[in-house]
Amino acid sequence: MSAFVGVLVSDPWLQSQFTQVELRTLKSKFISIRNQSSGSVKVADLPPVFAKLKSLSEMFKEDEIKSILGESYKDMNEEIDFEAFLRAFLNVQGNEKAKLGGSKSSSSFLKATTTTTLHAINVSERASYVAHINSYLAEDKFLANFLPMDPATNDLFDLAKDGVLLCKLINVAVPGTIDERAINTKKVLNPWERNENHTLCLNSAKAIGCTVVNIGTQDLVEGRPHLLLGLISQIIKIQLLADLNLKKTPQLVELVDDSKDVEELLGLPPEKVLLKWMNFHLKKVGYEKQVTNFSSDLKDGEAYAHLLNALAPELSSPSTLDTEDPTERAKLVIEQAEKLDCKRYLTPKDIVEGSPNLNLAFVAQIFQHRNGLSADSSKMSFAEMMTDDAQTSREERCFRLWINSLGIPTYVNNVFEDVRSGWVLLEVLDKVSPGIVIWKLASKPPIKMPFRKVENCNQVVKIGKELNFSLVNIAGNDIVQGNKKLILAFLWQLMRFTMLQLLKNLRSHSQGKEITDADILRWANNKVKTAGRTSQMDSFKDKNLSNGIFFLELLSAVEPRVVNWSVVTKGEADEDKKLNATYIISVARKLGCSIFLLPEDIIEVNQKMILILTASIMYWSLQKPAEESEDNEVTDGSPMDGESETSLSREVSELAIDR
Repeated sequence: MSAFVGVLVSDPWLQSQFTQVELRTLKSKFISIRNQSSGSVKVADLPPVFAKLKSLSEMFKEDEIKSILGESYKDMNEEIDFEAFLRAFLNVQGNEKAKLGGSKSSSSFLKATTTTTLHAINVSERASYVAHINSYLAEDKFLANFLPMDPATNDLFDLAKDGVLLCKLINVAVPGTIDERAINTKKVLNPWERNENHTLCLNSAKAIGCTVVNIGTQDLVEGRPHLLLGLISQIIKIQLLADLNLKKTPQLVELVDDSKDVEELLGLPPEKVLLKWMNFHLKKVGYEKQVTNFSSDLKDGEAYAHLLNALAPELSSPSTLDTEDPTERAKLVIEQAEKLDCKRYLTPKDIVEGSPNLNLAFVAQIFQHRNGLSADSSKMSFAEMMTDDAQTSREERCFRLWINSLGIPTYVNNVFEDVRSGWVLLEVLDKVSPGIVIWKLASKPPIKMPFRKVENCNQVVKIGKELNFSLVNIAGNDIVQGNKKLILAFLWQLMRFTMLQLLKNLRSHSQGKEITDADILRWANNKVKTAGRTSQMDSFKDKNLSNGIFFLELLSAVEPRVVNWSVVTKGEADEDKKLNATYIISVARKLGCSIFLLPEDIIEVNQKMILILTASIMYWSLQKPAEESEDNEVTDGSPMDGESETSLSREVSELAIDR
């Protein structure tokens, strides 16, 4: 089974340009050259190697790479070390950006995980996002000195550089995600405080469902426009689509006819639900075309005109449909929507040009202000029956966000529906234990034949048993049938296995000794005790943990500066416990822990989530340089070597740079 062996680069900036997957691939290439060249690597050795890397081969031939390197190195026979090898790679890649007409300051290895493009900055999108921020954060006391921003300038990118704006925006999208007591809000932040804010931002963004693979704190510190717009776009999108589910809007059940359709509706991403809602109303008013996207299908403005006529007939005007000029029609559509108090997210030009992000935001705004759905009590009660209890919902949410944070190709919208084909679970297994999946025996969705799904899930169960998961009396068909209890049990074991593997592989000299739950418990208690604190936990289900004091003392023990004890409560009343729990999660994310639990998981002492929280803090602590860490008391192993991972998000990110 493949191990998570980290590659450490002495230059932090250089380290930040690559994921661990990329670094390991490039290092293997470097070592291969060195082994074939009697122990040394020269610049002249690089062109044939770089020409075979997928990320470069599609743009450059070997002689072109040689020419690029020749411009930077006077002597092609100059010997280089691994870091110079990495810089040479970035040099060639920078020329690729220039050849494409993009910016050389663009982050390396950008994976297109959002609909925001890599190249030119979309001025309309920037203006819309600035207007959104000016509106929703206008009353914020800290940002009052900086808002409103001018959409025609780079105010947005400059203001985002200290991390406060993005943290505040995340709280607008999903209130309560970040405890604002954990945000560094001094007028002048030092680099450490600024980095903390960005770390808190990125880990919190993952915790609300954003894809932040290959976006690092350095990208945010430098205010890289296309990456910032991509992240802001996702945050705003999550806010605008928050009500497009049966739990928040049970009236959506009107869009379907029977229970089978409800199950399908539960598995749809919010964007698809929004399209389904739009077509539902368009069909009622006799509009025959099907809207399948937020771009080309909306360019002529006709669908918008019919939708608004269906939802707000009192505001409709025959002239909207009578006009033959698409731009004029788009203008009338926007004027009509503004009468519904919809904020202007786009211009007539954006509609005509088919801007997908801005059209999506516009339709979502219309839905929020007037969804036109009935309040049929019988159908709504049926929808409520289909939703899960609080505990199941929390666990589903946690595992969904964790899976999406791994950067696998498939985005999960509903765990219970999306894993039933087995494909998503195979992708996750291959991510956490590369090479373990036999892909030639797997079938990729869409899968029409049910037995293919069973085959996928049988392989999932087989691999689980190889990893020593407890899967007694569990078969692949249980996953295909959507057995929620068994799916949650499998995912919990998979998440725990991943965390323990990360911890184990930070200990390269532990001679393969497994890290156990008891090791984590012992480490945490020793850490708190060594720091001179008195709290201890008997187990991961110790009810005394509900007040949060132990975890605050643990966080303070691994990084004394991170906890502001003046805002900590005694944790006696329920409200005080919640304040502490919320603060714990934000402080842990501020350090760099990638966690997906909720305050309720701490207050109720959810054993599973408490274990993952403790392990995540331990993982962060063990990554600190050996001279800063005294964390050698877990096993009989020696301290970690110099190749520990730089962060969990780097370890689980993916972009295949090799063939």
